Amino acid sequence: MHRSLSLAVIAGAIGGLIAASDACAWGDEGHRIVGRIALPLLTPEARRQVDALLAADTDTLTAPDFVARTTWADRWRDSDRNTTKLRYTATQQWHFVDIEITNPDLSDACAGRRPLPDGTPASQGPARDCVVDKVEQFAAELADKSLPQAERILALKFLLHFTGDLHQPLHAADNHDQGGNQVQVLYGGHRVASRLHAYWDTAVVQRIGRDETAAAEDLATTFAADRDAWQRGRPADWALESFAAAKATAYALPSATVPDEHGTPAYALDEAYEQRATATAREQLTKAGFRLATLLNAALR
Repeated sequence: MHRSLSLAVIAGAIGGLIAASDACAWGDEGHRIVGRIALPLLTPEARRQVDALLAADTDTLTAPDFVARTTWADRWRDSDRNTTKLRYTATQQWHFVDIEITNPDLSDACAGRRPLPDGTPASQGPARDCVVDKVEQFAAELADKSLPQAERILALKFLLHFTGDLHQPLHAADNHDQGGNQVQVLYGGHRVASRLHAYWDTAVVQRIGRDETAAAEDLATTFAADRDAWQRGRPADWALESFAAAKATAYALPSATVPDEHGTPAYALDEAYEQRATATAREQLTKAGFRLATLLNAALR
């Protein structure tokens, strides 16, 4: 898993997108909500530099605007998932930090939290790394104006996405089940089970609202008084918050399973679970948006 990519290859435009991964934190909707919360909070100087970097980017995996680029890292990872797997293998583990519920150890979940080898761009770093360290690495690169523009563009696009990933509870916790991907659930009248991870990626976000712009505005307004407090800390602190949310809410499942219509054992999520999940997702998405703005404003002074 320690494969790396050349900067020339990673910066190229990739076509022929593959279907989305089973572990795309928040799904596209959630990531775009994070971007919509963050964008109005950028300082004028940070916004100027972000716009300049995005304008210089010729990649076509997503639309070129700020909000669309929040989904780019998933597109990049999955663009060769069913073929060469070079990009998939090199970046797949960067999207999460599997802190074990039964034995939480952030360092272990981050492969020992080893620094990048001297002179190694973050985009070429070891495949066995975690979202906590990648957020730190790409934020540092974005702030370093001595780096090639192509690397700083990559740093920006990865940072836009990974900050969101860091706040999806099941991207920061694991119960020997691949972050909920091996747990089947039933909810909302569905008779066929789906994965717990997928529920947290998309279904809970849809409960917040299907109009992304309105949802982002509502969240930013509702939690405006918490913004200063939530913008403190570093990615490791934020990962531990997400882990706590996973333990308290995502994994607070019924004591027994029931069969779905195909006989698959699944946990039936009642309305009380869904209400708790929605409240947690609302906070986590808002924290991600506030903190993304903080990271960008600090890097692009």
